[in-house]
Amino acid sequence: MEDTAVEEAEVSGAAEFAPALVAVHPHGNSVAVAIGPELRVFDLKAGCPVSLSDHCGGRSHSDAIRAICFSASGALFASAGDDKLVKVWKTDSWRCIRTITSEKRVSAVAISNDDLYVTFADKFGVVWLVTLGEDGKEQVSVDNKPVSILGHYCSIITSMKFSPDGRFIATADRDFKIRVTLFPKNPLKGAHEIQSFCLGHTDFVSCIAFTNMSENQSFLISGGGDSTVRLWDYINGCLLDTCQVRDKVGELLEPNETDDSSLAIADICPSNDGSLVAVAIQSFNGVMLLACDLVGKKLSFLKVITMEKSYIPTSLASSFSSELLWTVMGASNMPNQASSQLLTRLRIVPCLQKDILSSDNSPVILEDSEVPHGEKLLLALQGSLDISKQEEVLASVLAALKVSMHKMLVKKHYSEERREQRKRGRNDKKIKR
Repeated sequence: MEDTAVEEAEVSGAAEFAPALVAVHPHGNSVAVAIGPELRVFDLKAGCPVSLSDHCGGRSHSDAIRAICFSASGALFASAGDDKLVKVWKTDSWRCIRTITSEKRVSAVAISNDDLYVTFADKFGVVWLVTLGEDGKEQVSVDNKPVSILGHYCSIITSMKFSPDGRFIATADRDFKIRVTLFPKNPLKGAHEIQSFCLGHTDFVSCIAFTNMSENQSFLISGGGDSTVRLWDYINGCLLDTCQVRDKVGELLEPNETDDSSLAIADICPSNDGSLVAVAIQSFNGVMLLACDLVGKKLSFLKVITMEKSYIPTSLASSFSSELLWTVMGASNMPNQASSQLLTRLRIVPCLQKDILSSDNSPVILEDSEVPHGEKLLLALQGSLDISKQEEVLASVLAALKVSMHKMLVKKHYSEERREQRKRGRNDKKIKR
């Protein structure tokens, strides 16, 4: 019975579903959206779309991009995904300075705080590292192959982040756990010293983020398939508080939309000062705001920002220098989806202000005319300004969004015959160099 259900999910495309992603430069210089193999970047300072320069000798992305990130300095940007490519870009010119080929599909990517290393996780749960050269300025030799530094023992890594001080690398997986590893001075020899495991989620961990209370003290926040957002003392692996979102969101959804599998946390985004956490939830047309008391070590429900019924955010982002929360909705790898249908929808909310904690008013979602750089930005990042065309494309995305994450990340059990069939058809065989 279970095999049949999984096979149906694979036929429908849910198992390969790839959500649209958004990332904002830490100083607000630019914003990037990934949808399918397309990377779209808009320069917020110059007010114009960016033309990417991808001539570093490697291939361009040809399949769904699964992970994007800016470095802490904002000097570098990385993109990676199902085509087994990891591409590193310099953000002053948006020139690709390195293309790395993985043996497996890539599920997460991060850049070290000193811009010297890029790490990426493959679908077998192995984290690899490549040296970028001094401050990412120099293109290193072709012999600089990826080196494995740690592993999650065949469990898909869903999220990977460096701590604010750069001392630790946190990795989350679909087997309910978060590993915090000391990032060594010479990581090419491997990252073997485990600082802690953060254990408490009862379903896959979908996203993690660090938040600062002071220069010397930070905490880890996580979201998962168990409909919870959790606050951690990651140095000691201690769970400090848990916020259950199911009850609050359940009041706003239809009865058939409130089962556990449809209320997975899709993404989290803390404010710069750590006092707020924005939460995207798999079936919910809006964003939940949580108050984060880092002194009292508590998470509490603050308010809900409801958007139109047809809009469910797939990714959230903000920058250190802005109070804007950027949200995007979209997906690729949908059944019978043409490349011309790789459309996204952006919604921007000025919700990360400090005074929102004491305000009874909910933040107002910016109208398209109020978005920074208006139609020029929306056309560049969404792919279209035609509302009717967007609605038509995103209608099919909407149904998949409500079940996709759980089907992607919940651990599946196959019969021996089915496992052999999947082995013969998979695309992760070792690449001959």
